[in-house]
Amino acid sequence: MTSPPQRATSRWLRAVIVVLLIAVPAGYLVLSAHQSRDSGKDKQAVASATGLVWEWPSKATRRIYDVPIPLKSTYVGYFETNSWQESALYVQFRTSPEKLDAFLAEVGTSRAELRHGERTVTDRQAGLVGWNLGVSGHDYAGTTVRQPGYRPDLSITVDLTRPERPQVYVVSTAKF
Repeated sequence: MTSPPQRATSRWLRAVIVVLLIAVPAGYLVLSAHQSRDSGKDKQAVASATGLVWEWPSKATRRIYDVPIPLKSTYVGYFETNSWQESALYVQFRTSPEKLDAFLAEVGTSRAELRHGERTVTDRQAGLVGWNLGVSGHDYAGTTVRQPGYRPDLSITVDLTRPERPQVYVVSTAKF
């Protein structure tokens, strides 16, 4: 037989356990709902963007469009368009010369393939996201990477005006 203080402790312990069994899952549900709601807001903001979004595109988006942005790149921005016939990812970033070379190698080209004075991102494409790739006195070079099948084609224009920190503009286009 238990003594009265042990019964009180036992009741108190059961009450705490019951409260925890109710409070912890309820707290988890509230937190989960709040995070889910915030996630939807982020996705809505990206979907309704009318210009560059100044952050890194998701890893999945970078993989789908074959745009491997080098680590430690700065001034990263992107914009995505979708239609029945074509989807495109517009990306810009600033990087180092070594990482530019690594980026070009990863997408299947090289610095030797960049044609000086050529801008492969069209004026229409540049205008869509507010890029001004016709600034006089800038050293532009470009190349296009055509890929087989349903893999996207890449139009790459590099501003080499500051050779220590080249600015890269990429339009990755997938046609269906």
